[in-house]
Amino acid sequence: MSTNKKTITVSGVEVDVIRKSIKNLHLSVCPPDGKVKLSSPERFDDDRLRLAIISRLPWIRKRQEEFRKQPRQSERVYVDGESHFFRGNRYILKLEEVRGKSGVTHCNNAVLRMNVKKNTSIQRRADLLAEWYRQYLKIEVAKLLERWQPIVGRQPDGWKIQKMKTKWGSCNTNTKSILINLELAKKSPECLEYIVVHELVHLHERRHNDRFRCLMDEFLPTWRSARDKLKSEPLAHEDWEY
Repeated sequence: MSTNKKTITVSGVEVDVIRKSIKNLHLSVCPPDGKVKLSSPERFDDDRLRLAIISRLPWIRKRQEEFRKQPRQSERVYVDGESHFFRGNRYILKLEEVRGKSGVTHCNNAVLRMNVKKNTSIQRRADLLAEWYRQYLKIEVAKLLERWQPIVGRQPDGWKIQKMKTKWGSCNTNTKSILINLELAKKSPECLEYIVVHELVHLHERRHNDRFRCLMDEFLPTWRSARDKLKSEPLAHEDWEY
């Protein structure tokens, strides 16, 4: 796929434009600082892009303000006594030096214990916690799919957990596959449920239009409160890129 990049400024808003071999415009406002990205078909000229951006300026500014207000963790270094989130709650990390197998265990409502060998690197400690989160999500997402597939009336051909920078989940309607963001292990269970249902509903309707919202209202009437909760819970510190 060929691409070319440039920056367009509209009413004081900088937009990073990437032209690709695609059919439709895709606009996103990215955490943590609200950077705006626009993926455009190669045939669209700058004037058409500016008009598209102008039409979405109120939404862009609203999303940027939401990111500015959202609490954010400082950079994690995975040391004893550091706080980490799991299922929407804050836990204290307790490091235990061991000679045997490294790993993470959920001790109680306040502590996550990480067993590590002496001189384990920060990256290795980060990987251990990420893998623990991944295993948790594999179990929980499987349970949620088993519950919600007959209700929504759709079943993906495949799904996986993946760390993503700009989306909590995604659905490829061509391959009928779903991706769930690894970061959702840190969020409240109702947030994870909302994303799973959201992506299943995309197997009915690809776009976020009135039909999509009506289907969400039918299947999960509380989806808006779950969405708001997801927006309000702290974001991880990241070197966010896209």
